[in-house]
Amino acid sequence: MSKSGLWAIAAIACLTLLYLVYLAATFEAPAGRTTVVIPPPVREVVEEVTPPPTIRPSLPQIRLQTEEDEPVIATGEPIIEELPVEVAISTDETPVVEDTLIELPSLNDSDSFIIEKIQAFQNGVELIQLLSNDQLLRSFVVFVENISRGEFPQTGLPYRRIDEEMAVTTVDDNLFVMDESAHARFDRVVDTFVAIDTDQALILYRTLSPLFQQAYSEIGFRNVNFDDTLRQAINNVLRSPNVDGPFQLVKPSVMFLYADSSIENLNNVNKQLVRIGPENTEKLKAKLREFTLLL
Repeated sequence: MSKSGLWAIAAIACLTLLYLVYLAATFEAPAGRTTVVIPPPVREVVEEVTPPPTIRPSLPQIRLQTEEDEPVIATGEPIIEELPVEVAISTDETPVVEDTLIELPSLNDSDSFIIEKIQAFQNGVELIQLLSNDQLLRSFVVFVENISRGEFPQTGLPYRRIDEEMAVTTVDDNLFVMDESAHARFDRVVDTFVAIDTDQALILYRTLSPLFQQAYSEIGFRNVNFDDTLRQAINNVLRSPNVDGPFQLVKPSVMFLYADSSIENLNNVNKQLVRIGPENTEKLKAKLREFTLLL
C-alpha cells in the first residue's frame, strides 16, 4: 500500500474518534423514573390450512321419465262390426223331449227282461241257448266275484254246464295225457261269446247296472262298486300265463289233476284257461280287451 493510502485511513479513524467524544460530552439523561414497557410475547397464530376440497368428476344426471304408450296408428280400413240381430223366440211350440228312461223289473223277475234284451243281439238266439234259465243276473254276479279272486265256481254258473268229458290218452294206470281234442268241447261257448256285439253288450250292462249292484250287495258287498270287481275279474283272465301242452294228468280220485305241480298249483281261473286250450284263450282275451276299453 502507498503512503498516501495509509494517511487517508489514519485521517478517517481520527475523525471518527473525535465524533464519538463529542457525542459522549453532549448526552443528557432524562429526568424521573424510566419505565420500560416490555411488549407481551406475541403468540404465533398457526393458521389451519384447510385442504382444498376434492373435486370429483360430476356424473351426468339422468332423469327418469315414465314411458307413455305409443299411440296406436291404424294401418288399414276401420272394421265396423254389425250389431247383433235380435231373434224373437216363439213360446207357442214346446220342444218334445223323448223319455229314454227304462223301467227296470225287480231282481227276482229280471230273467225275462234280460232274455228279451239279449234276443235283440245279432247272435242273441244262439247266446240264449247257452245261458242258464234261472236267476241269470245273480249267477253272473257270483261268477264275476269268484273270478276276481282267482277262483272258478263249479256250481251256479250263468251258462249251462258242458257235460262232455275231457278226452285223454292213457299212458298207464296212473298216468294220462290230455288229448288235443279236449279243447274243442269249449269252442261253441267261446265262439258265441266272441261274436257278441261289444256295443250292444255294454249298453245292456249299463242298463242293468242298478240290478247288478243290488245283487252284489246281497252277497255282502254293499260298499263296493261292481264295476271295479268286473274289471278285476277281467284283469285276472288277461294276466293269466300261457301254458303249452301236452299236459300229463293223474287221477287219484274222481277228478283229473295235472301231473306237473307248477300247473296244478295255478289258481282255478288259470287252470280253466288251460282246459279250454291256447286258441280259445287268445280269442277270449281279445274280446275282453275290447270290452274293457269301452267299460
